[in-house]
Amino acid sequence: MDHVSHFHREIRAFQAAARRAADTGEAPPVPSCPGWSVSDLVIHLGGVHRSVARVIRERLAEPPDFADLAALGLPPDLDGWPDPQNAPNLGPVPANLLTWFAEGAAGLEEQFRDTDPGEPVWTWSAERTAGFWLRMQTIEAAVHRWDAEGAVGTALPVDAELAADSVSQTFEVMAPARRALRQAPPGRGERYRFRRTDGADVWTARFEGDDVRLVEDGGPADVELAGTASDLMLFLWRRLPAEHLDVSGDEAVLDRYFTLVPPV
Repeated sequence: MDHVSHFHREIRAFQAAARRAADTGEAPPVPSCPGWSVSDLVIHLGGVHRSVARVIRERLAEPPDFADLAALGLPPDLDGWPDPQNAPNLGPVPANLLTWFAEGAAGLEEQFRDTDPGEPVWTWSAERTAGFWLRMQTIEAAVHRWDAEGAVGTALPVDAELAADSVSQTFEVMAPARRALRQAPPGRGERYRFRRTDGADVWTARFEGDDVRLVEDGGPADVELAGTASDLMLFLWRRLPAEHLDVSGDEAVLDRYFTLVPPV
């Protein structure tokens, strides 16, 4: 899978949505990110991009100092920039904020293109490679592109190939990390099946104690959710409610999912 091409396309679409917001003279709120405006979303993703680019560029083995504002390459004129402490920032989107974002995204894409995915670097995951960041940031770009488009109009679905990869990545990476971070309750053997309707993929996730993993035994599931790869991904990222999917099985187990996998 060519994650770099997906990253490029999703970032271009994100920038287009942010420019549409800027053209309105204000930063509209982002319905799928309560408490944030488009400006807040831009500065969040832009800060992530520059921090990750530094990790890869400098081959950091330890986490960077996220409070080091100089490392974010901020311009000298921050007039009108969103203050994260005052979110949602609904004033006009500063033009130099969009320029700063574009430069940071391009720099991260350059790092992805020029770095062996197997290059060892710090990550917050057990997988300590540049390839982890490529996959993670491509998925995050798609999620936040969807967020930004939803703030200024109709959000387009996530590319099916990328969305399917994101479903797998949820249970390989995100769900275990969220459970550990939020000290989620132990699983009781719950099994969730996610069936893709625009392809042949089927994922069954089993929660047992502190462990969550994909299983391929074809056994029964407590609850099954069926939908396009994009809709399954967006449900798992808590962007779409279960009502957008075809659900069968134990609704009490379904209601427990985001207790077992708390949002961050």
